[in-house]
Amino acid sequence: MGEQSGVQSVNHESRTLSAEDVAELNRRFQGATPEAVLRWAIDTFGSKLALASSFGAEDMVVIDMLSKIEPPITIFTLDTGRLHEETYDVMERTRERYKVAIQSYFPGRDAVEALERERGFYSFRQSVEERKFCCYVRKVEPLGRALKNADAWITGLRREQAATRTGIGVVEIDASHGSILKINPLTDWTEPQVWAYIREHEVPYNALHDQGFPSIGCSPCTRAIKPGEDVRAGRWWWESPVTKECGLHLDSKHGDHGKSS
Repeated sequence: MGEQSGVQSVNHESRTLSAEDVAELNRRFQGATPEAVLRWAIDTFGSKLALASSFGAEDMVVIDMLSKIEPPITIFTLDTGRLHEETYDVMERTRERYKVAIQSYFPGRDAVEALERERGFYSFRQSVEERKFCCYVRKVEPLGRALKNADAWITGLRREQAATRTGIGVVEIDASHGSILKINPLTDWTEPQVWAYIREHEVPYNALHDQGFPSIGCSPCTRAIKPGEDVRAGRWWWESPVTKECGLHLDSKHGDHGKSS
């Protein structure tokens, strides 16, 4: 893409990076474009780099940016078994548009069978603990398998998305997954920037976004929002905003992911 960020590759595995190394990278990335961050990530981690995608608007922007950078990287998704039909549709359109193989990771069969048999089909609405347990089974454990051989992973997280994300950096140490690096190239972007990019580059996106769904997860846990509501108001709408994470983006220092019964 020809963009220069002025940021040099670290040329060693992410697991050797200290908090000071990461702080220095974040200082270097101030003002860098997302494309420059992605170029650095590919040059640094190569085949040990992966993109986790739920195929929301932000993830689609990152996929489009990555499609213009060589070599291609692994794209994976967590198929919880309870996704919207519209999500599968944009996954297929992405596969066809960008000629990429998307790796799906499913929750463990035994764990889902036990969850539904012992706790019911809507246990996640009973308490935050029950909801986090469901998220652990359907998302967190599969993510661990997906990242088993990775040195770094990319997300579409932005600071303005939620109260739980205001402090994220462009580069972070992911303590929950062996202290590999977590790279968030859209950290400073606003929602209008995301949609301006999608329109300019004709990027495919989830049809639910046109129906009032700014944030899309599992079907029973996602609804459209009302005018004036927070963008995450449609996710687990029965909970407080400060609990609205599924566990994928919380380091181990934040506690367990609802694994206790």
